[in-house]
Amino acid sequence: MAGHSKWANIKHRKGRQDEKKQKIFSKFIRELTVASRLGGPIAADNPRLRLALDKALGANMPKDTIDRAIARGAGNSEADNLEEIKYEGYGPNGVAILIDAMTDNRNRTVAEVRHAFTKAGGSLGTDGSVAYQFESKGIISISGLSEDDTLELVIEYDIEEIESQGEIVTVICKPDNFLNIKEILEQSNAGIENAEITMLPSNSVELGDEDSEKVIRLIDTLEDLDDVQNVYTNAELSEASVT
Repeated sequence: MAGHSKWANIKHRKGRQDEKKQKIFSKFIRELTVASRLGGPIAADNPRLRLALDKALGANMPKDTIDRAIARGAGNSEADNLEEIKYEGYGPNGVAILIDAMTDNRNRTVAEVRHAFTKAGGSLGTDGSVAYQFESKGIISISGLSEDDTLELVIEYDIEEIESQGEIVTVICKPDNFLNIKEILEQSNAGIENAEITMLPSNSVELGDEDSEKVIRLIDTLEDLDDVQNVYTNAELSEASVT
């Protein structure tokens, strides 16, 4: 598998998120609110809320902010106005782009997303135009354990792939097994570098430095939109563009 692309894309996104923490907090608040509305406010009974809570705590979001977001969702007030939408499109060099958004105004959001694609030389696609190229997977990247030791810990959970990139070991699994695997690795005292349920592409498009920079700029522009929660791509970014 193209291990470089997965870890490189994670490093890029993680670095950018550290730079714009306030916007990330806003996205976490939306996810906490909607997760609480859809599955209830008890994290132990709501895997989506548990994952959102882990991310928010990992980003050092204040607990009272987290609690308010969950309470809003449980109260079915402001959360009722938020709608989850997926957008699909093509970026520079024809790379596939898949977007998760939460919005209270479809017209505003689609206009902003379309403008971002057009400005980058890409185009917003129709429903189903690129989504078929992606599949939901759990991905956990850790440090402090070898690939063999990691495999021994999680093999009973029918993991799909495991790979090493330098000191980082990445486990890819079915979403249903994600929380169990993450808990086992945390108990082993491994350093959790990244843990998320994400959309991984079935194939990738390898890019040179120039095209990688163009795609990164498009991803950054999309992620800066208030209504956009997540951006996925099948671009395999060049190493120089993410270091």
